[in-house]
Amino acid sequence: MHHIAIIGSGPAGYYTAEAAQKHWGDDVRIDIFDTLPVPYGLIRTGVAPDHQSIKGVSRRYEATALNENVRFVGNVTVGSDVSMDELRELYDAVVLATGAPNDRPLGIEGEDLGNIFGSAAFVGWYNGHPQFAGLDPDLSGKNAVVIGMGNVALDVARILAKTEAEFAGADIVTHALDALRVSSLQTITIVGRRGPHQIMMTPKELGELMHLDRATPRVDPADLPEEAEDAILEPGLRKSVAHLRSFAAIPESERADKAIEIDFDMFASPLRFLGEGKVTGLEVERTKVETGRAVGTGETYVIPADLVVSCIGYRSSPIPGVPFDERAGRFANDEGRILPGIYCVGWARRGPTGTIGTNRPDGFGVVEKIAEDLTSGALGAGGKEGRTGFNALAEQRGLDIVTFRDWKKIEEAEAKAAREGAPREKFVDIEAMIRARG
Repeated sequence: MHHIAIIGSGPAGYYTAEAAQKHWGDDVRIDIFDTLPVPYGLIRTGVAPDHQSIKGVSRRYEATALNENVRFVGNVTVGSDVSMDELRELYDAVVLATGAPNDRPLGIEGEDLGNIFGSAAFVGWYNGHPQFAGLDPDLSGKNAVVIGMGNVALDVARILAKTEAEFAGADIVTHALDALRVSSLQTITIVGRRGPHQIMMTPKELGELMHLDRATPRVDPADLPEEAEDAILEPGLRKSVAHLRSFAAIPESERADKAIEIDFDMFASPLRFLGEGKVTGLEVERTKVETGRAVGTGETYVIPADLVVSCIGYRSSPIPGVPFDERAGRFANDEGRILPGIYCVGWARRGPTGTIGTNRPDGFGVVEKIAEDLTSGALGAGGKEGRTGFNALAEQRGLDIVTFRDWKKIEEAEAKAAREGAPREKFVDIEAMIRARG
Protein backbone atom coordinates (compact mmCIF):
# COMPACT_ATOMS: atom_id res chain seq x y z
CA MET A 1 0.00 0.00 0.00
CA HIS A 2 1.31 3.46 -0.94
CA HIS A 3 0.55 6.47 1.26
CA ILE A 4 0.47 9.97 -0.21
CA ALA A 5 -0.16 13.28 1.53
CA ILE A 6 -1.25 16.24 -0.61
CA ILE A 7 -1.06 19.69 0.96
CA GLY A 8 -3.74 21.87 -0.59
CA SER A 9 -7.23 20.97 -1.84
CA GLY A 10 -7.43 23.18 -4.91
CA PRO A 11 -7.28 22.05 -8.55
CA ALA A 12 -3.63 20.96 -8.41
CA GLY A 13 -4.29 18.87 -5.30
CA TYR A 14 -7.36 17.09 -6.63
CA TYR A 15 -5.87 16.46 -10.06
CA THR A 16 -2.89 14.87 -8.31
CA ALA A 17 -5.23 12.69 -6.24
CA GLU A 18 -7.10 11.68 -9.40
CA ALA A 19 -3.83 10.74 -11.07
CA ALA A 20 -2.70 8.68 -8.08
CA GLN A 21 -6.01 6.81 -8.06
CA LYS A 22 -5.72 5.99 -11.74
CA HIS A 23 -2.12 4.86 -11.37
CA TRP A 24 -2.39 2.64 -8.27
CA GLY A 25 -6.11 1.90 -7.98
CA ASP A 26 -6.91 0.32 -4.62
CA ASP A 27 -3.22 0.15 -3.71
CA VAL A 28 -3.00 3.78 -2.57
CA ARG A 29 -4.33 5.91 0.28
CA ILE A 30 -4.40 9.66 -0.27
CA ASP A 31 -4.93 12.31 2.40
CA ILE A 32 -5.60 15.86 1.14
CA PHE A 33 -4.81 18.47 3.79
CA ASP A 34 -6.11 22.03 3.92
CA THR A 35 -5.90 24.80 6.50
CA LEU A 36 -9.53 25.73 5.80
CA PRO A 37 -12.43 23.44 6.74
CA VAL A 38 -13.65 23.66 3.12
CA PRO A 39 -12.09 22.28 -0.08
CA TYR A 40 -11.41 23.49 -3.63
CA GLY A 41 -8.99 26.36 -3.00
CA LEU A 42 -9.17 29.05 -5.67
CA ILE A 43 -12.24 27.47 -7.24
CA ARG A 44 -14.07 28.66 -4.13
CA THR A 45 -12.17 31.83 -3.24
CA GLY A 46 -10.37 32.91 -6.42
CA VAL A 47 -12.62 32.34 -9.42
CA ALA A 48 -14.90 35.34 -9.96
CA PRO A 49 -18.32 34.87 -8.32
CA ASP A 50 -20.09 35.69 -11.59
CA HIS A 51 -18.23 32.87 -13.41
CA GLN A 52 -20.26 29.99 -12.04
CA SER A 53 -19.63 27.76 -15.06
CA ILE A 54 -15.91 27.69 -14.22
CA LYS A 55 -16.67 26.73 -10.63
CA GLY A 56 -18.52 23.69 -11.99
CA VAL A 57 -15.17 21.88 -12.30
CA SER A 58 -15.49 21.16 -8.56
CA ARG A 59 -17.91 18.36 -9.48
CA ARG A 60 -14.98 16.52 -10.99
CA TYR A 61 -13.00 16.95 -7.78
CA GLU A 62 -15.96 15.71 -5.77
CA ALA A 63 -15.99 12.49 -7.80
CA THR A 64 -12.37 11.96 -6.77
CA ALA A 65 -13.05 12.94 -3.16
CA LEU A 66 -15.87 10.42 -2.75
CA ASN A 67 -13.59 7.47 -3.43
CA GLU A 68 -12.81 5.51 -0.28
CA ASN A 69 -9.06 5.75 -0.78
CA VAL A 70 -9.14 9.57 -0.79
CA ARG A 71 -9.75 11.60 2.36
CA PHE A 72 -10.13 15.35 2.86
CA VAL A 73 -8.37 16.50 6.03
CA GLY A 74 -9.65 20.03 6.57
CA ASN A 75 -8.91 22.46 9.40
CA VAL A 76 -5.32 21.21 9.69
CA THR A 77 -2.37 23.55 9.13
CA VAL A 78 0.92 22.03 8.03
CA GLY A 79 3.66 23.74 9.99
CA SER A 80 1.73 24.31 13.21
CA ASP A 81 -0.67 21.37 13.63
CA VAL A 82 1.72 18.92 12.00
CA SER A 83 5.24 19.43 10.66
CA MET A 84 6.64 18.54 7.27
CA ASP A 85 9.12 16.19 8.93
CA GLU A 86 6.26 14.33 10.61
CA LEU A 87 4.41 13.98 7.32
CA ARG A 88 7.55 12.68 5.61
CA GLU A 89 7.87 10.03 8.29
CA LEU A 90 4.23 8.98 7.92
CA TYR A 91 3.74 9.11 4.13
CA ASP A 92 5.72 7.71 1.19
CA ALA A 93 5.37 11.03 -0.63
CA VAL A 94 4.26 14.54 0.34
CA VAL A 95 3.02 16.72 -2.52
CA LEU A 96 2.80 20.49 -2.05
CA ALA A 97 -0.24 21.81 -3.92
CA THR A 98 -0.49 24.98 -1.87
CA GLY A 99 -0.88 27.36 -4.79
CA ALA A 100 0.35 30.93 -4.52
CA PRO A 101 -1.92 32.64 -1.99
CA ASN A 102 0.16 35.77 -1.33
CA ASP A 103 0.20 39.01 -3.29
CA ARG A 104 3.42 40.02 -4.99
CA PRO A 105 4.24 43.53 -3.76
CA LEU A 106 4.75 46.42 -6.16
CA GLY A 107 7.68 47.65 -4.11
CA ILE A 108 7.04 51.36 -4.67
CA GLU A 109 6.73 54.35 -2.36
CA GLY A 110 3.39 54.75 -0.58
CA GLU A 111 2.32 51.14 -0.92
CA ASP A 112 1.35 51.10 2.76
CA LEU A 113 -1.25 53.88 2.37
CA GLY A 114 -4.85 53.09 3.18
CA ASN A 115 -7.29 51.65 0.62
CA ILE A 116 -4.54 49.95 -1.40
CA PHE A 117 -5.02 46.19 -1.70
CA GLY A 118 -3.44 43.26 -3.46
CA SER A 119 -5.70 41.17 -5.63
CA ALA A 120 -5.42 38.07 -3.41
CA ALA A 121 -6.86 40.11 -0.55
CA PHE A 122 -9.45 41.99 -2.59
CA VAL A 123 -10.67 38.94 -4.51
CA GLY A 124 -10.69 37.03 -1.23
CA TRP A 125 -12.88 39.77 0.24
CA TYR A 126 -15.64 39.54 -2.35
CA ASN A 127 -15.33 35.75 -2.53
CA GLY A 128 -15.68 35.24 1.24
CA HIS A 129 -12.23 33.95 2.17
CA PRO A 130 -12.13 33.98 6.00
CA GLN A 131 -8.70 35.63 6.00
CA PHE A 132 -10.00 38.64 4.05
CA ALA A 133 -13.67 38.89 5.01
CA GLY A 134 -12.94 41.87 7.25
CA LEU A 135 -11.03 43.86 4.62
CA ASP A 136 -13.67 46.65 4.40
CA PRO A 137 -12.49 48.61 1.33
CA ASP A 138 -13.79 52.17 1.05
CA LEU A 139 -15.79 52.50 -2.18
CA SER A 140 -17.06 56.02 -1.48
CA GLY A 141 -14.54 57.71 -3.81
CA LYS A 142 -14.96 58.36 -7.52
CA ASN A 143 -11.76 56.83 -8.89
CA ALA A 144 -10.46 53.27 -8.69
CA VAL A 145 -7.17 52.09 -10.16
CA VAL A 146 -6.53 48.45 -11.02
CA ILE A 147 -2.88 47.67 -11.76
CA GLY A 148 -2.21 44.77 -14.11
CA MET A 149 -3.05 43.55 -17.60
CA GLY A 150 -4.25 40.01 -16.89
CA ASN A 151 -7.62 38.37 -16.30
CA VAL A 152 -7.52 39.02 -12.56
CA ALA A 153 -7.40 42.76 -13.26
CA LEU A 154 -10.39 42.34 -15.58
CA ASP A 155 -12.27 40.38 -12.90
CA VAL A 156 -11.69 43.11 -10.32
CA ALA A 157 -12.71 45.89 -12.70
CA ARG A 158 -15.84 44.01 -13.78
CA ILE A 159 -16.92 43.25 -10.22
CA LEU A 160 -16.44 46.91 -9.25
CA ALA A 161 -18.51 48.02 -12.24
CA LYS A 162 -21.50 45.71 -11.99
CA THR A 163 -24.94 46.59 -10.70
CA GLU A 164 -26.61 44.49 -8.03
CA ALA A 165 -28.96 42.99 -10.62
CA GLU A 166 -25.98 41.78 -12.65
CA PHE A 167 -24.91 39.56 -9.76
CA ALA A 168 -28.03 37.38 -10.12
CA GLY A 169 -26.89 33.77 -9.98
CA ALA A 170 -23.47 34.70 -8.57
CA ASP A 171 -22.09 33.60 -5.22
CA ILE A 172 -20.57 36.93 -4.27
CA VAL A 173 -20.83 37.21 -0.48
CA THR A 174 -23.38 39.57 1.02
CA HIS A 175 -20.90 41.88 2.74
CA ALA A 176 -19.28 42.63 -0.63
CA LEU A 177 -22.60 43.00 -2.43
CA ASP A 178 -23.76 45.47 0.23
CA ALA A 179 -20.60 47.55 -0.22
CA LEU A 180 -20.82 47.52 -4.01
CA ARG A 181 -24.48 48.50 -3.90
CA VAL A 182 -23.58 51.93 -2.44
CA SER A 183 -20.34 52.40 -4.39
CA SER A 184 -19.69 55.91 -5.74
CA LEU A 185 -17.12 54.88 -8.36
CA GLN A 186 -17.26 56.66 -11.69
CA THR A 187 -13.92 55.72 -13.24
CA ILE A 188 -11.99 52.44 -13.08
CA THR A 189 -8.54 52.81 -14.64
CA ILE A 190 -6.69 49.63 -15.62
CA VAL A 191 -2.96 50.40 -15.67
CA GLY A 192 -0.36 48.39 -17.57
CA ARG A 193 3.35 48.96 -18.20
CA ARG A 194 3.23 47.68 -21.78
CA GLY A 195 0.86 47.89 -24.73
CA PRO A 196 -1.98 46.04 -26.44
CA HIS A 197 0.27 43.35 -27.96
CA GLN A 198 1.60 42.39 -24.52
CA ILE A 199 -1.64 42.02 -22.57
CA MET A 200 -2.41 38.71 -20.83
CA MET A 201 -6.18 39.18 -21.01
CA THR A 202 -8.25 36.56 -22.80
CA PRO A 203 -11.00 37.33 -25.35
CA LYS A 204 -13.91 35.99 -23.31
CA GLU A 205 -13.11 38.14 -20.27
CA LEU A 206 -12.49 41.24 -22.39
CA GLY A 207 -15.72 40.70 -24.29
CA GLU A 208 -17.72 40.77 -21.06
CA LEU A 209 -16.90 44.46 -20.65
CA MET A 210 -19.10 45.25 -23.66
CA HIS A 211 -22.20 43.93 -21.91
CA LEU A 212 -22.18 45.76 -18.58
CA ASP A 213 -25.33 47.67 -17.65
CA ARG A 214 -23.76 50.83 -16.28
CA ALA A 215 -20.14 50.73 -17.49
CA THR A 216 -18.34 51.07 -20.77
CA PRO A 217 -14.68 50.41 -21.65
CA ARG A 218 -12.38 53.00 -23.21
CA VAL A 219 -9.07 52.59 -25.05
CA ASP A 220 -7.08 55.53 -26.43
CA PRO A 221 -6.77 54.92 -30.19
CA ALA A 222 -3.25 56.36 -29.98
CA ASP A 223 -2.20 53.37 -27.85
CA LEU A 224 -3.11 50.91 -30.60
CA PRO A 225 -0.46 49.78 -33.12
CA GLU A 226 -1.17 49.65 -36.83
CA GLU A 227 -3.85 47.03 -37.40
CA ALA A 228 -1.65 45.16 -39.89
CA GLU A 229 0.76 44.38 -37.03
CA ASP A 230 -1.91 42.20 -35.38
CA ALA A 231 -1.29 39.54 -38.04
CA ILE A 232 1.83 38.27 -36.25
CA LEU A 233 -0.07 37.57 -33.01
CA GLU A 234 -1.26 34.15 -31.95
CA PRO A 235 -5.04 33.77 -32.53
CA GLY A 236 -6.17 34.26 -28.91
CA LEU A 237 -4.17 37.45 -28.43
CA ARG A 238 -5.30 38.71 -31.82
CA LYS A 239 -8.92 38.34 -30.67
CA SER A 240 -8.11 40.17 -27.44
CA VAL A 241 -6.54 43.06 -29.33
CA ALA A 242 -9.58 43.13 -31.61
CA HIS A 243 -11.68 43.77 -28.50
CA LEU A 244 -9.42 46.67 -27.53
CA ARG A 245 -9.89 48.11 -31.00
CA SER A 246 -13.66 47.83 -30.61
CA PHE A 247 -13.44 49.64 -27.26
CA ALA A 248 -11.53 52.47 -28.91
CA ALA A 249 -14.24 52.78 -31.57
CA ILE A 250 -17.18 53.24 -29.19
CA PRO A 251 -18.73 56.63 -30.00
CA GLU A 252 -19.02 59.23 -27.27
CA SER A 253 -22.80 59.26 -27.66
CA GLU A 254 -22.93 55.69 -26.40
CA ARG A 255 -20.68 56.49 -23.43
CA ALA A 256 -22.94 59.28 -22.24
CA ASP A 257 -25.56 56.82 -21.00
CA LYS A 258 -23.12 54.91 -18.76
CA ALA A 259 -22.29 55.95 -15.19
CA ILE A 260 -18.88 54.23 -15.04
CA GLU A 261 -15.97 54.27 -17.46
CA ILE A 262 -13.38 51.50 -17.51
CA ASP A 263 -10.31 53.21 -18.92
CA PHE A 264 -7.32 51.20 -20.20
CA ASP A 265 -4.20 53.26 -19.45
CA MET A 266 -1.40 51.38 -21.20
CA PHE A 267 2.31 52.24 -21.47
CA ALA A 268 2.20 53.43 -17.85
CA SER A 269 4.61 52.19 -15.14
CA PRO A 270 3.66 52.83 -11.48
CA LEU A 271 6.22 55.02 -9.67
CA ARG A 272 4.66 55.94 -6.33
CA PHE A 273 1.37 56.35 -4.53
CA LEU A 274 0.26 59.76 -3.32
CA GLY A 275 -1.77 60.62 -0.27
CA GLU A 276 -1.63 61.10 3.49
CA GLY A 277 -2.92 58.12 5.42
CA LYS A 278 -5.09 57.10 2.46
CA VAL A 279 -4.29 56.92 -1.23
CA THR A 280 -5.36 59.83 -3.46
CA GLY A 281 -3.36 59.18 -6.61
CA LEU A 282 -0.86 57.03 -8.49
CA GLU A 283 2.10 58.66 -10.19
CA VAL A 284 3.16 56.75 -13.31
CA GLU A 285 5.87 57.09 -15.93
CA ARG A 286 5.01 56.87 -19.60
CA THR A 287 6.78 53.92 -21.21
CA LYS A 288 7.58 52.53 -24.63
CA VAL A 289 8.11 48.89 -25.54
CA GLU A 290 11.55 47.85 -26.78
CA THR A 291 12.18 44.16 -27.56
CA GLY A 292 9.16 43.26 -25.47
CA ARG A 293 10.21 45.24 -22.39
CA ALA A 294 8.73 48.43 -20.96
CA VAL A 295 11.27 51.26 -20.97
CA GLY A 296 10.63 54.55 -19.18
CA THR A 297 10.51 57.77 -21.22
CA GLY A 298 10.89 60.21 -18.32
CA GLU A 299 7.38 61.63 -18.81
CA THR A 300 5.27 61.34 -15.65
CA TYR A 301 1.68 62.07 -14.72
CA VAL A 302 -0.79 61.33 -11.91
CA ILE A 303 -3.89 59.14 -12.10
CA PRO A 304 -6.51 60.02 -9.46
CA ALA A 305 -7.04 57.05 -7.15
CA ASP A 306 -9.38 56.70 -4.16
CA LEU A 307 -9.05 52.89 -4.28
CA VAL A 308 -6.22 50.78 -5.69
CA VAL A 309 -6.13 47.04 -6.35
CA SER A 310 -2.77 45.64 -7.49
CA CYS A 311 -3.10 42.56 -9.72
CA ILE A 312 0.52 41.91 -10.63
CA GLY A 313 0.94 38.30 -9.52
CA TYR A 314 1.21 35.96 -6.57
CA ARG A 315 3.75 34.11 -4.44
CA SER A 316 3.64 30.77 -2.66
CA SER A 317 4.05 30.61 1.11
CA PRO A 318 7.43 29.19 2.19
CA ILE A 319 7.41 26.17 4.49
CA PRO A 320 10.25 25.77 7.01
CA GLY A 321 12.76 23.19 5.82
CA VAL A 322 11.55 23.18 2.20
CA PRO A 323 13.81 24.89 -0.38
CA PHE A 324 12.16 28.04 -1.73
CA ASP A 325 12.96 30.19 -4.76
CA GLU A 326 12.48 33.71 -3.39
CA ARG A 327 12.85 35.41 -6.75
CA ALA A 328 10.25 33.24 -8.49
CA GLY A 329 7.99 33.07 -5.42
CA ARG A 330 7.62 29.26 -5.60
CA PHE A 331 9.28 26.14 -4.25
CA ALA A 332 12.68 25.31 -5.69
CA ASN A 333 12.18 22.13 -7.68
CA ASP A 334 13.34 20.00 -10.57
CA GLU A 335 10.19 19.31 -12.62
CA GLY A 336 8.21 18.75 -9.43
CA ARG A 337 10.87 17.07 -7.29
CA ILE A 338 12.02 19.14 -4.30
CA LEU A 339 13.69 16.71 -1.86
CA PRO A 340 13.45 12.93 -1.49
CA GLY A 341 9.81 12.30 -0.66
CA ILE A 342 8.72 15.93 -1.22
CA TYR A 343 7.17 17.10 -4.49
CA CYS A 344 5.18 20.08 -5.74
CA VAL A 345 2.52 20.73 -8.38
CA GLY A 346 0.55 23.63 -9.80
CA TRP A 347 1.45 27.18 -8.88
CA ALA A 348 3.61 25.89 -6.03
CA ARG A 349 5.78 24.26 -8.71
CA ARG A 350 5.72 26.64 -11.68
CA GLY A 351 4.51 29.94 -10.24
CA PRO A 352 1.13 31.61 -10.92
CA THR A 353 0.76 30.79 -14.61
CA GLY A 354 -1.65 28.78 -16.69
CA THR A 355 -5.32 27.96 -16.40
CA ILE A 356 -7.18 25.63 -14.05
CA GLY A 357 -6.81 22.85 -16.61
CA THR A 358 -3.03 23.32 -16.72
CA ASN A 359 -2.89 21.69 -13.30
CA ARG A 360 -4.15 18.35 -14.61
CA PRO A 361 -1.04 17.35 -16.58
CA ASP A 362 0.98 18.74 -13.68
CA GLY A 363 -0.71 16.31 -11.28
CA PHE A 364 -0.35 13.33 -13.58
CA GLY A 365 3.29 14.22 -14.21
CA VAL A 366 4.24 14.33 -10.55
CA VAL A 367 2.52 11.00 -9.88
CA GLU A 368 4.69 9.44 -12.59
CA LYS A 369 7.77 10.80 -10.81
CA ILE A 370 6.57 9.45 -7.46
CA ALA A 371 6.03 6.05 -9.09
CA GLU A 372 9.53 6.14 -10.57
CA ASP A 373 11.04 7.01 -7.20
CA LEU A 374 9.07 4.28 -5.41
CA THR A 375 10.21 1.71 -7.97
CA SER A 376 13.85 2.80 -7.83
CA GLY A 377 13.94 2.70 -4.04
CA ALA A 378 14.70 6.42 -3.84
CA LEU A 379 11.92 6.80 -1.25
CA GLY A 380 13.10 4.01 1.02
CA ALA A 381 11.74 0.57 1.77
CA GLY A 382 8.13 1.62 2.26
CA GLY A 383 5.96 0.25 5.05
CA LYS A 384 4.98 3.67 6.35
CA GLU A 385 1.93 4.18 8.53
CA GLY A 386 0.19 6.80 6.42
CA ARG A 387 -3.37 7.61 7.42
CA THR A 388 -3.34 5.34 10.49
CA GLY A 389 -0.26 7.08 11.87
CA PHE A 390 -1.68 10.53 11.21
CA ASN A 391 -4.96 9.63 12.90
CA ALA A 392 -3.06 8.66 16.04
CA LEU A 393 -1.09 11.91 15.91
CA ALA A 394 -4.25 13.96 15.41
CA GLU A 395 -5.96 12.29 18.36
CA GLN A 396 -2.94 12.86 20.54
CA ARG A 397 -2.91 16.58 19.68
CA GLY A 398 -6.66 17.06 19.79
CA LEU A 399 -6.92 18.19 16.16
CA ASP A 400 -10.48 18.83 15.02
CA ILE A 401 -10.39 17.34 11.53
CA VAL A 402 -13.11 18.34 9.06
CA THR A 403 -13.87 15.52 6.61
CA PHE A 404 -15.45 15.65 3.16
CA ARG A 405 -18.69 14.38 4.69
CA ASP A 406 -18.54 17.34 7.07
CA TRP A 407 -17.94 19.63 4.10
CA LYS A 408 -21.09 18.38 2.41
CA LYS A 409 -23.05 19.46 5.50
CA ILE A 410 -21.38 22.88 5.37
CA GLU A 411 -22.22 23.12 1.67
CA GLU A 412 -25.84 22.23 2.37
CA ALA A 413 -26.07 24.94 5.02
CA GLU A 414 -24.60 27.50 2.63
CA ALA A 415 -27.14 26.57 -0.04
CA LYS A 416 -30.01 26.95 2.45
CA ALA A 417 -28.73 30.39 3.49
CA ALA A 418 -28.45 31.68 -0.10
CA ARG A 419 -30.27 34.84 -1.11
CA GLU A 420 -32.81 34.44 -3.91
CA GLY A 421 -31.15 33.36 -7.16
CA ALA A 422 -27.72 32.70 -5.63
CA PRO A 423 -26.26 29.18 -5.38
CA ARG A 424 -24.93 29.68 -1.85
CA GLU A 425 -24.11 32.18 0.88
CA LYS A 426 -20.60 31.29 1.96
CA PHE A 427 -19.60 31.17 5.58
CA VAL A 428 -16.82 33.70 6.02
CA ASP A 429 -15.87 32.60 9.53
CA ILE A 430 -14.03 29.34 10.23
CA GLU A 431 -15.86 28.69 13.50
CA ALA A 432 -19.19 29.12 11.73
CA MET A 433 -18.11 26.60 9.12
CA ILE A 434 -17.22 24.07 11.77
CA ARG A 435 -20.48 24.62 13.66
CA ALA A 436 -22.45 24.06 10.44
CA ARG A 437 -21.24 20.46 10.11
CA GLY A 438 -23.35 19.59 13.16
